Amino acid sequence: MEIKKLEDLQTLVSLSKRRGFVFQSSEIYGGLNSCWDYGPLGSQLKLNVKLAWWKAMTRRSDIVGLDAAILMHPTVWKASGHVEGFSDPLVDCKECKNRFRQDTAMVDGKVICPSCGSDNVTEPRDFNLMFETHMGAIKDENSVVYMRPETAQGIFVNFENVQTSMRKKLPFGIAQIGKSFRNEITPGNFIFRTREFEQMEMQFFVKPGTDEKWFDEWKQIRWDFYKTIGLTESKLRYEEHGPDELAHYAKAAFDVQYEFPIGWQELEGVHNRSDFDLSQHQKFSGKKLEYFDEANKEKYLPYVIETAVGCDRLCLAVLCDAYREEITEKDGKKDSRIVMGFHPSLAPVKVAILPLSKKPELQEISHKIRDDLSLEWNVEYDETASIGKRYRRQDEIGTPLCVTVDFDSLEDKAVTVRHRDSMNQDRIPMEQLKTYIFDKLQQF
Repeated sequence: MEIKKLEDLQTLVSLSKRRGFVFQSSEIYGGLNSCWDYGPLGSQLKLNVKLAWWKAMTRRSDIVGLDAAILMHPTVWKASGHVEGFSDPLVDCKECKNRFRQDTAMVDGKVICPSCGSDNVTEPRDFNLMFETHMGAIKDENSVVYMRPETAQGIFVNFENVQTSMRKKLPFGIAQIGKSFRNEITPGNFIFRTREFEQMEMQFFVKPGTDEKWFDEWKQIRWDFYKTIGLTESKLRYEEHGPDELAHYAKAAFDVQYEFPIGWQELEGVHNRSDFDLSQHQKFSGKKLEYFDEANKEKYLPYVIETAVGCDRLCLAVLCDAYREEITEKDGKKDSRIVMGFHPSLAPVKVAILPLSKKPELQEISHKIRDDLSLEWNVEYDETASIGKRYRRQDEIGTPLCVTVDFDSLEDKAVTVRHRDSMNQDRIPMEQLKTYIFDKLQQF
C-alpha cells in the first residue's frame, strides 16, 4: 500500500468545504478575505481541540479559568505597549499602488514589490494592527476602544481578582480561551493567519528566581500535550528566539513549530514574560498588584510564564496531520481512499451507525443503538448509498468506528464494528457494544 500525506493546502481547502469542516466566510457575496466559517464538522473539531486544551490546563490544581471581555479600557493597551508598538512597517509601490510589509519583500538589500517587481516604493510607515471602534453614542476620540489583539491582557488585569477570590498561592496559573482580532496586512494560507481568530492562553505566575525552572517545565508539558492529541512528533520542533527576535516583554521565548505543507510555522509560543505585564499595569492603573507571600513575609511582583496557542492554527495542524491517501493495487487496478486519521478525542464523529438496508426492522434496531450511544458520544446515522460508499464517507471525516446492522443482527443480536485505520471488522453482541466502543476509543 502506498500512503500519500498532504502536499498542499488547496487539497485540504477542497475537502473542508466538501465535508463541512470550513467554509469561506460570506461566500455567496464573493467572500471576505481571510475570514472563515467553521461548518458542522469543523465547529465540533474546534470544540474538541479547545476542550482538550482546557482539560489539560484546568484539571491541574494550580490553574483556574477565566473568560474576560473582548472590549477593555483603552489604557490597558497603552500599558501593554500595543498602542505605541503593535505595528508593521508598510510601504506603497509607486508603480502599481500595491501596499505590503517592508520586511517581507527584501531582495539583495532592496525592497521589491511582490506584485510588479518594481523597487520604486515609498518610505516605510508604521501601521497599527489593532481594530479600532467606538463605544457610546458619540463617535469621537474620547470614545475609542479596541478589539483586543490578544487574550493575555485580560488575565493580567484580573490577576488580583482571581488570586484573592480563589485564595490561590503562588505558583498558579490562569487559563483563557477567546477571540482576538488583528488587522493583518498579509493574512492567508487558509486558517493559518486570519484577522479574526481564537487564542488559548495560560499565564503562570511564579516567584522571581523560580521562573527559569518553570519555563523549562512548561516547555516539556506543552510538548507532551501535542503527543497526547496524536500529532506526529517528527513534525514538531522547538525554535528558540534569538536576542534580536525577543519581544520587548520577554526574558526568553521558544516557539513550538509544526511542519505544515507551507513549511515550518509557529503553533504555540512559550514565553518567560518576567514581571513586565504586572509592573506596567501597576504603573498605569496606580493599583498595587504585588503578591504577599504569607509564609516568607515578603512582597513581590510575580514573574509570568506564558503558553499561547493559536486555536485555529492548531485545528489546521490537526487537519494536516490527519490527512492521508491510501493507494492500493489489485489485478492491475488502483484504488484509493482518503482518511482523516484524527485521534478519537478530537474526531468530530466518534461512531457511525449504518443499517445495511432501509428495511423497517433494521431501522428500528439502528435507531435504538444510535439513541443509546448518543448518550456517550457524538454519533452519525447514515442509511444512504452502498455500505462501501458510506464507509468511505466516514473515513473522509475521520470517524474511528462504524457499526453495521445487518439481517443477521435480527437473529444473533450482534453487529459488525469496522475500524477506520485497519478496516478490520469485529462481530460484537449488542449488549456489549458500548463497553467495546469505550475500550477501543481508549486504546488509540
